[in-house]
Amino acid sequence: MKQSLIACLMFGFAITGMAQTANDPSAKKILDGVSAKFKTYKAVQATFTLKIEDAKDKIQGLQKGTVYMKGIKYRISLGGKENKEVFCDGTTSRTYDKTANEVTITKIDPAAKTITPQSLLTNFYDKDFLYKLNGEKKEGKKNLQEIEMTPIDKTKTFHKVYVYVDKATQSMYSAKVLDKNGNKYTYTVNTLTPKADINDQMFVFDKTKHPGVEEVDLR
Repeated sequence: MKQSLIACLMFGFAITGMAQTANDPSAKKILDGVSAKFKTYKAVQATFTLKIEDAKDKIQGLQKGTVYMKGIKYRISLGGKENKEVFCDGTTSRTYDKTANEVTITKIDPAAKTITPQSLLTNFYDKDFLYKLNGEKKEGKKNLQEIEMTPIDKTKTFHKVYVYVDKATQSMYSAKVLDKNGNKYTYTVNTLTPKADINDQMFVFDKTKHPGVEEVDLR
């Protein structure tokens, strides 16, 4: 049942289709605003919380993490039981399992329709998803706009994604992914630093700092 943020970001949101055949212009306007704003950032650091719930809405886990983004490069640090990091330099991805002291190496396929942290916040939706605006909801002092999304590719394993955009800041507040088994994965952005000072070395896995690390090369 368990699915980590790393898996979702590395292998993409998988969702089945619905009856909707055209995109909602109101939803597109909101998503375009989020995308345009994000594209003005040269480097971003964000902290997030992942909440995992089963089909009966029982919480199965809460995890916190940090993501760093710069151009097409990114790094994801996930604590708790996952205790993993993903280093992506734009061409190669290395997933380091701290508990096992093992790093899995994969080559980035530009043709693959995966969702990276960057594409999640830019215009990934235009080609791969159908979407509509469900309305607004209040969470604390925030006014959130709820956008329901489904992919054009219907061979995936998730059946729904709800994106919540902070109306005041035009930024993504959270995303809820529902899989076919009824499990729910909610990713909430806790902090966002849009002008982070990030060195390119941040995206490189340094093997010398992890003595005895086992490499699994899947390239």
